[in-house]
Amino acid sequence: MSSEGQKQELRKDPIVGRWVIIAPERLTRPQNVNHSDELPSDTFDPFLEGHENATTPEIMSYRDSGQPDQPGWRVRVVPNKFPALTVEGQLEKRGVGIYDTMTGIGAHEVVIECPHREANMSRLSVENIREVFWVYHDRLVDLKRDSRLVHGLIFKNKGARAGASLDHSHSQLIVSPIVPVTIQEELDGAANFFKYRGRSIFCDMIQQELATQDRIVFESEHFVVFCPFASRFPFETWIVPKEQSSHYEDVTQPVIEDLGSMMKTVLSKMEQGLDDPAYNYVLHTAPFSVEKAPHFRWHIEVFPRLSRVAGFEWGSGFYINAVPPEDAAKFLRETEVDVS
Repeated sequence: MSSEGQKQELRKDPIVGRWVIIAPERLTRPQNVNHSDELPSDTFDPFLEGHENATTPEIMSYRDSGQPDQPGWRVRVVPNKFPALTVEGQLEKRGVGIYDTMTGIGAHEVVIECPHREANMSRLSVENIREVFWVYHDRLVDLKRDSRLVHGLIFKNKGARAGASLDHSHSQLIVSPIVPVTIQEELDGAANFFKYRGRSIFCDMIQQELATQDRIVFESEHFVVFCPFASRFPFETWIVPKEQSSHYEDVTQPVIEDLGSMMKTVLSKMEQGLDDPAYNYVLHTAPFSVEKAPHFRWHIEVFPRLSRVAGFEWGSGFYINAVPPEDAAKFLRETEVDVS
């Protein structure tokens, strides 16, 4: 089928049940044509304060002054100029022979995390980072009202190797009409554990990690930061709340106050200890359509891009990690940073 004039569409793999977004409009997004791991820092920055007319009209912002799409903002949210999914239209599902498809309805937004040009979130103030995480909360609360949408995935790509096309600190939110397969696998696994053990796998995991301390990076009043036992990537790090909460949109002020400090510390340790690597982080939260789930807990997974996924990983679903999580946690734990 020709992609000319084609709109976004979701297609389901009939074997494993994985949904794929077909988004031909993404072909026009900026590309780093030299395939370098470094993003150019001397190009025009559409996310800079004063360049508001270079983006799509803002959805929301936290401001000191000014009107929408004018200077005076601290954190700003705009629709992605090259969206994977779009809000307009009707959600229609249909079969094409043995295949399933639906219209590419959803939301794809960009969170511009600061008005000045800064590539590293770790260099933002704690207050700034806290506001970014409040924006995540506010957008999920708002988008949850759309009955067509069932799940919101928040993620950050920092650096060309991690998939970023601009070096201005930003993150993204994609809200879709289906639950991503990775989230569904986590939900199912956590539900099965709860069914047979009568308790949360996340609670047990935290208790064991705190008891052994082998993979703990650090902890705070509300969070435990550790390198997971079966880490897929070198220095993979999870940030898990101590208190049970399945939906990030239910987060409270004390938790976000703590989370801002935690994220600054985690990213500063990675930046200093691992020579400022590209990285991704993903916020996993329960679907809108799921009631408060005692077996699942929202959490953040951070992946420094220190190795490349190759044929074996793609073909088998296995990951090869050359750095034991115990060694990774010890290294990060001992990396001293100043986050004042």
